[in-house]
Amino acid sequence: MGKRLTEFDTIAAISTPVGEGGISIVRLSGEDAVAIANRVFQKKDLSKVASHTIHYGHIVDPTTNEVIDEVMVSVMLAPKTYTREDVIEINSHGGMIVTNRVLQVLLQNGARMAEPGEFTKRAFMNGRIDLTQAEGVMDLIRAKTEKASQVASNQLQGALTKAVKALRQEILDTLANVEVNIDYPEYDAETVTAGQMQETSQSVIDKIDELLKTSSEGTILRNGLKTAIIGRPNVGKSSLLNYLAKSDKAIVTDIAGTTRDTLEEYVSVNGVPLRLIDTAGIRETSDLVEKIGVERSKKALSEADLVFLLINSSEKLTEEDRELLALTQDKKRIIVLNKTDLPRQVDSSDLATDSPIVEVSILNGDNVKEIGELLQKLFFSGIRNSADEAMVTNQRQISLLNKAKMQLQEAIDAVDNGVPLDIAQIDFTGAWETLGEITGESAPDELITTLFSQFCLGK
Repeated sequence: MGKRLTEFDTIAAISTPVGEGGISIVRLSGEDAVAIANRVFQKKDLSKVASHTIHYGHIVDPTTNEVIDEVMVSVMLAPKTYTREDVIEINSHGGMIVTNRVLQVLLQNGARMAEPGEFTKRAFMNGRIDLTQAEGVMDLIRAKTEKASQVASNQLQGALTKAVKALRQEILDTLANVEVNIDYPEYDAETVTAGQMQETSQSVIDKIDELLKTSSEGTILRNGLKTAIIGRPNVGKSSLLNYLAKSDKAIVTDIAGTTRDTLEEYVSVNGVPLRLIDTAGIRETSDLVEKIGVERSKKALSEADLVFLLINSSEKLTEEDRELLALTQDKKRIIVLNKTDLPRQVDSSDLATDSPIVEVSILNGDNVKEIGELLQKLFFSGIRNSADEAMVTNQRQISLLNKAKMQLQEAIDAVDNGVPLDIAQIDFTGAWETLGEITGESAPDELITTLFSQFCLGK
C-alpha cells in the first residue's frame, strides 16, 4: 500500500461547491499535473518554481489564445501533498461558467475527469492515509455539529487506526508463538501456547467490546437521530420544530390540519444532531391530501430513532392522545407537555409512563432547554473529547469488529474442545485479517472502490 502508484494518469475536478462564489478551486493530481497546468497557464513556467508556492497569472485556451480567467495557481510537488502525487490547485473566480471552462481546458490538454473520491483514494493507495482516516475525511465534510466534527477530526488524525493496529499487534505477537510451536513441536509447548491464544483472544474481545460501546454515539454523531415530532393536531409540533431550528421552517397556524406533509430539518441540540421530521397530526380525517400526510407520519414514526410526543397540557387527555401514548410506548421517546403557560388540565402524573417528560411552554420558551439534557441521558454516556480517543462511527466498522470478535470466540471454543492448535489458529488468524479490513491493510478491492464512490467529486 505504501508504494507510490506512478502508473496513475493525471486527474482533474472542481473541488469547491457548484454555484456562484468568491473563489472556485480546480484541482489536478498526477505525474503530468505540472506539465498540463503549464500548457494553459500564462505568466510563469510552473516547472521551474519551488514546491508549495502560489503564482499569479491567466488560464488561456492554447488553441485560441483566449484568456479564460485571471487566477492564482498553487504548485505542490510529491510526496508532501494530499495524494502524495504532484498537485496543482487553480484558484479562479467563483462561478459555474468560468470554473467549468477552466476544468474543460485542462481535460482537453491531457487530464482525465476524476471519479468521486479519487483524490482521497489516491492518498489511501499511496499510503498517506488508511480507510478509517478516509472515512474521517467524509465524516468531517458531512459533520452537522461541532462534536461530530471533533469525532471526525480524531478519526482523521488516526485515533481509531491506532486502536485497531494495537489489537492486530496483540494477535500477531501471540500468533508468532503459535507458529513456532507448530513448526517445532519437539519443544512440547502446546498447552502453554493454546492458553496464550485463548488469553489473547479474550483480551482482544474485551477491547473490541470497549470500542463497540462507542458505536452508538459515533453513529448518532455521524448520521443524526431520525426524530419524529408527533401529536394530535394543533398541540405545537411545528412550533417545536421552529424553536429547535431557530427559524420558521414549517407553517404554523391555529387551524387544525395545517401541516400536510413531512418537513425534514437538521438541528443540533446540546451537540446532538437531530434529523427532525415535523409530521402532519395523526388523526382520522376525510381530507384526501391530509390523509396522505397522516400516512406519512405513521411511516416516519415507524422509522424514527426518537419520538417527541406532544400533548396539550391545557386540555384534558383525549382518546387520540391515549392512542398516541400506546402507539409510541415501545419507542425511545420524550413526552413534551406543552402550553404550560395556560391553565393546567394535564400533568406528568396523569400519563402513567416511565418515559421522560418535560413540561414546557414552547410559545414562551419556558423549560425547552431541558430537552437537550434528556437527549444526553437517553443516548449518550458522555461524548469523548480527547484527540486520542477512538470512536467507531459507521456500520462497516461495527460489522467488522463483530466479525473479528466472533472469530476470536470460535478460537477460544476450538481450544476448549480439544481441536488441534493448527486448526484452532485459523479463526485466530482470521480475526487478525478482519481487523485489517477496518484500516484497509487487508481490504478487498471491491470494498475500496465502493467506499470511495460515496465521496463527492473533487475530494
